[in-house]
Amino acid sequence: MLNLSLWCLRHPKTTILIWVLLTALGIYSLKNAKLDSDYRIFFDEDNPQLVAFEQLQALYDKSDTLFIVLTPADGKVFTKSSLEAIRETTDRAWRLPYVSRAESVINFPNTRADGDNLIVDDLVPESLELTESALLEIQKTAIEEPLLINRLISKNADVAAVMVTFNFPEADLQHEQPEAVKATRALKSEIEARHSDMTIRLVGRVMLNNAIREAALYDMGHLVPLALAIALLVIAVYMFYASGNVLTALFATFSSLVIILVSVIGAEGTLTALGVHLSSVTVNAPTMILTLAVADSLHILITFFQQLRLGSSRLEAMQESLRLNIEPVWLTSLTTVIGFLCLNFSDAPPFRDLGNTVAVGVALAWLSAITLLPACMILFPSRANKSSQEDIELLKKGARWITHHWQRVLIVTSIVATSAIACLPLNELNDNWVGYFSERLPVRQDFEYVSDKLTGVNTIEFSLSAGESGGVAEPVYLEKLHNFANWLESQPEIAHVYSFSHTMKRINKSMHGDDPQWYRLPDSRQLAAQYLLLYELSLPYGLDLTNQINMDKSALRVTGIFHKTRTSEQLSLQRRAQQWLSTHGLPAMWHEGSSTSMMFAHISKRNAISMFEGTLLGMLVIAAILAVVLRSVGYGLLSLITIMLPVVIAFGAWGLIMSEVGIALSVVGGVTLGIVVDYTVHFLSKYKRARVEMGLDTDQGIEYAFGTVGVALIVTTFVLCANFGVLGFSPFAMNSHMGIMTACTIILALIAQLALLPALLMAYRHYIRSTRG
Repeated sequence: MLNLSLWCLRHPKTTILIWVLLTALGIYSLKNAKLDSDYRIFFDEDNPQLVAFEQLQALYDKSDTLFIVLTPADGKVFTKSSLEAIRETTDRAWRLPYVSRAESVINFPNTRADGDNLIVDDLVPESLELTESALLEIQKTAIEEPLLINRLISKNADVAAVMVTFNFPEADLQHEQPEAVKATRALKSEIEARHSDMTIRLVGRVMLNNAIREAALYDMGHLVPLALAIALLVIAVYMFYASGNVLTALFATFSSLVIILVSVIGAEGTLTALGVHLSSVTVNAPTMILTLAVADSLHILITFFQQLRLGSSRLEAMQESLRLNIEPVWLTSLTTVIGFLCLNFSDAPPFRDLGNTVAVGVALAWLSAITLLPACMILFPSRANKSSQEDIELLKKGARWITHHWQRVLIVTSIVATSAIACLPLNELNDNWVGYFSERLPVRQDFEYVSDKLTGVNTIEFSLSAGESGGVAEPVYLEKLHNFANWLESQPEIAHVYSFSHTMKRINKSMHGDDPQWYRLPDSRQLAAQYLLLYELSLPYGLDLTNQINMDKSALRVTGIFHKTRTSEQLSLQRRAQQWLSTHGLPAMWHEGSSTSMMFAHISKRNAISMFEGTLLGMLVIAAILAVVLRSVGYGLLSLITIMLPVVIAFGAWGLIMSEVGIALSVVGGVTLGIVVDYTVHFLSKYKRARVEMGLDTDQGIEYAFGTVGVALIVTTFVLCANFGVLGFSPFAMNSHMGIMTACTIILALIAQLALLPALLMAYRHYIRSTRG
């Protein structure tokens, strides 16, 4: 590799031309880039929970829903003006793009008997005169109806909702869902303008998907440019400090920018060509790549300026910088690639895509840093600032203090590590998708409001089969169905349950003169089948039962709405429901319970386990590589300690402060693994050079490592933390938590390299001497 770098130094213009052509190919590939915000991207096609959910969706109407939630200023839904606003919203909702149905308290199918005929009419017919007595009767019916309460009307009758169901063709979801949301927001504005006493909020799965998309666009449009600006500013400031010359600082900064651009464009272009779509997770790849590209460039540039300071020419300084850094930069790039490839252990494809994209970017950053960067720098005039030698002397003083007090450092580290390990069990798996959005965002505020006032966000759905066509009319089946619905509603995690058994009881009551004593299930299959047929034939235009009953009437859907619950509580409820169905249900009724909430609950747990295994394997592989390259098993074991400890301490602190670990934080170990090991590689490579090539003892070797690589590690840490810290401003907590956690781990890694690793090297020397003595 050194020969390749030296060739590029001799042919800088040819080298630059080659990279321009390669970058042009990447730009051409990016024209096909697509942003995918559908929740399904977090699951493999054969994911068992996704398969189960898709099967449920195939049996009934799809659950791509959006709730238009209306709150009257006077807190009364059942007034003439409020019902007019709800009616107008319901009617207009039918005309939204891709809509398949719109339901509200207005068009809720109300049953009554007329002789032997069953009449099903809107609960609030358009022809009805809304007198005071009529309004009271409508309110009484609505708040007693299980299929309305806490779904389309609040218990206190102060909030109402219009539930809009979409049937997207899914030919181009990245445009279909935003189009539907845009039209719904326009409808919201129109209704609020026409009814100034009405506040409208938009929630539901469609809004959640769109919010993820908007968060990704925000990160791309704001955080990625900010991260780039911070990186360039840090480079410019340090280069001016190192050179004392504005022109030199600008040239060095421009060269670093070139390395960043070719790395990011090349990586994104390569993955786009392979069919990988952008997502709310992978939009952070450019920030990570540019950060790591800067790290490679800094090590080469800092040594370059150090050599200039010693009186070398530009060519000599760059040759020596490459000679000193070619192995550690190659080794750090290799280990960083391994670290990010560990994300392929993730059960969620977007994190695998993130790992692969960054791995390609890191490889390109390494290749461009040892070829393109020298070619650029050799063409520009450069000088060094003699006075900047003071920072190295300060670092050497720190090294001498640690080598004299290494035992104290190990004691303090042991105490901190033990405390962190004790706090690890405080971390609990939990993925709250609404909670992932910043509290300052309207979508988060709307969801929280609706969860408190009307209905929850998380659900669990069961498709309970009767075992035969038309079997849903069998009394034994209906009784079991009703018992299960009652059991489900009695569980502490469940806020409300929707089951067709309530409708069947209401029909039976209506067919017996609305006598409350007949509010029970029919006692014969023939009667239940007749009721079901009459009800279907009498439903108003646009409404049907396909969202509750499958086509051949062999299964019914039961939906449970969760309170604000943790992932572990949702999984516990699912297990208990499966056990109830096995014990008390008919053999054909068993169903695992499915929904997007359950899908994410399962993948959160599996992802944490798989990422722990992947990260541990990555650590062992990297430690083995270092042992081979550095020709020392001892160095490999020491590196393993300094790699693992920052991650352990970071998660221990997180458990003490935050306690919740979601699908995003479970990959932090893999993300930081490749970054943290860079510090160890650079420090140990310089230490080994001092010991082998220069014949220095342990104390002097540590001091030499501090002097040659300490500045680069500190500046690199500042860049890394600043750029990952920028992700902390993401409105999407999946990204912000990952950024904050990574930044904290990097800081801990710097401390480990500049304090713990020297102390371990001193202890290792003491161990070797004692065994030999």
